[in-house]
Order: sequence, then structure tokens, then C-alpha cells
Amino acid sequence: MATFVSLVSFTDQGIRNVKDSPARFDGFRAAAEKLGVTVKSVYWTVGSCDIVVTVDGPEDKVTALLLKVGSLGNVRSQTLRAYGEDEFRRILAAMP
Repeated sequence: MATFVSLVSFTDQGIRNVKDSPARFDGFRAAAEKLGVTVKSVYWTVGSCDIVVTVDGPEDKVTALLLKVGSLGNVRSQTLRAYGEDEFRRILAAMP
């Protein structure tokens, strides 16, 4: 399973309905589970992004989930592929 960190920002629509954000996240978690994606953590934040969420899953399933969420119009996200220490050490060991 691959790990992804998404930096999420509310759109104008999303911030107008910010009180619904926890319920929208419940929907996100349910959709993730249906796709076999595990939500590892979520934090609502202040600053340049509004939510930071970490998920584990197959790349195509995570991508499909994030595209679906983006299509709802409440958030925009920037997603980063993350590597744990052991995984990164294996990558470095494979370098020619």
C-alpha cells in the first residue's frame, strides 16, 4: 500500500458550509473504506491549508477518491506521495 498526504483547502462553497466539514469527512471516510483506502489521520488546521489527511491505499483508488471529493466542490487538494523510513531506505539501496 502506498501512503499519501493531502493538503486540503476549502473552496468558497466549502467555507460557507464549514460547519458541515466533519460530516463531509465522515462521507470521505466511508467512500475510502469502500475503495479499500485506509484513512490514517486527519487534522483540521489553520494557515495555508485547512485540512491535512493521510491515507494508505492503491494509487489508482486514492486518485479516484480524491477526484470524486474534488468534484463535489467543497475542497481543493494537493496530494503528496509519502514514503516511510524503511520504504525510503529500500529505494535508496536500489539506486545504481
